[in-house]
Amino acid sequence: MTPLPKRRWSTRRQGKKRIIFKAISNTESACPNCGKPKISHRACLSCGFYNGEKILKIKSVKSKKEVENKN
Repeated sequence: MTPLPKRRWSTRRQGKKRIIFKAISNTESACPNCGKPKISHRACLSCGFYNGEKILKIKSVKSKKEVENKN
């Protein structure tokens, strides 16, 4: 049999414990390379740079005009 708590936790103490698991919003900062907002401690999704180095290969999105000009 598993051990059981000796007495009930008060709602205040319960709330103190649960505050740790609250939803934390991601803090965004400006990318030093391109200036667009990015999540801190992550590579920028628009330019692919992290800590001054190119980490991700970003494919450029072609506009309709570019596609029409090729044909």
